[in-house]
Amino acid sequence: MAFSEHLAQTSPFPLGIEIARADGCYIFDADGKRYLDLVSGIAVTNIGHRHPHVIESIKAQLDLYQHVIPFGEFSQDPQNKLADKLASLLPDQLNCSYFVNSGTEANEAALKLAKRATGRYEIVAMNRSYHGGTHGSLSVSGNEVKKQKFRPFVPGTTFIDFNDEDQLHHITVKTAAVIVEPVQGDAGVRIPTRHYLRALRKKCDETGTLLIFDEIQTGMGRTGSLFAFEQFDVIPDILTIAKAFGGGMPIGAFISSKENMALLTQDPILGHITTFGGHPVCCAAALANLEVITEKESWLSEVQDKGNQFVRLLQHRRVKEIRQIGLMMAVELNSAEEVDHIIQELMKEGIIGFYFLSTRNAFRLAPPLCIASHEIEWACSRITGVLDRL
Repeated sequence: MAFSEHLAQTSPFPLGIEIARADGCYIFDADGKRYLDLVSGIAVTNIGHRHPHVIESIKAQLDLYQHVIPFGEFSQDPQNKLADKLASLLPDQLNCSYFVNSGTEANEAALKLAKRATGRYEIVAMNRSYHGGTHGSLSVSGNEVKKQKFRPFVPGTTFIDFNDEDQLHHITVKTAAVIVEPVQGDAGVRIPTRHYLRALRKKCDETGTLLIFDEIQTGMGRTGSLFAFEQFDVIPDILTIAKAFGGGMPIGAFISSKENMALLTQDPILGHITTFGGHPVCCAAALANLEVITEKESWLSEVQDKGNQFVRLLQHRRVKEIRQIGLMMAVELNSAEEVDHIIQELMKEGIIGFYFLSTRNAFRLAPPLCIASHEIEWACSRITGVLDRL
């Protein structure tokens, strides 16, 4: 293993590939071996590694300036253009963006905004959800195994089951916000009914509760539309994005109405602050990323067909179920041990797969949107070959 003894690790069993470079759908190790990336850095490199338009935009911004002052003090062209682009792509009520550093910060800030806007503090979240690793985000995440060593958490959170309309009565006039992934990612790609999300929207409207959609995994074309909520005809009050938003660079955002966002500027001022949020280089990359997805490439219109191809080619006696929306897939096996074995064997075949934190009997597939049909066919033949040997 090539990890420095001075570098903190996240688990005792990292994949351990020593990375030399990456390009498009592929990662190359220090020995020159090529790996087809079927997880996109966990739903980050949706447009592939090092897309030329993103790289050009990063270099152009580097020639001008990097960080100049914490977010919100200076008018900066990359931030302004990115906010305008997002507003042009989103419903009218989601017209104001606040740029942050990551998905978990976006969720933290969204919860703060909901409390500020409603004057309430109770939050309703979903069992099996995952919203990030900081205390506030863990407080509204539904994975008890990941949480138990880090208590106490932020009080006032109630958990209900995703896609169960009978439990919506837990949302009351005391609820500041409901935070939900429109498709649960870490739970193993759990897709709700359209009726459920509409009922959830209706209940929030009736109780004056703000609806937060966490689209950190599902955004940027992953499900076949730019944002997953577009497929359910339900619009949130607050939207959080990150991961693939930056085209490979670290950036997140929480987005709401201009009226809601203005609340963070007063009583108290600086209601949310961030030093590096809206970093001009990251904003330039994010704008280029959106231009690639919505203007320069046709990949978005191909996502569902590519996902269907995976499902069709991965039918196997060892596969219990494949849950899929667009290029977001969970392939369910019989045990965590089988999943771990598959991931290790796929690396030998030159394929990067990965597991879920909360659904250990399934492995995830979330390849770059630019993956070609012949690459899908090759990958599926290798995956089924490994399944044959289980």
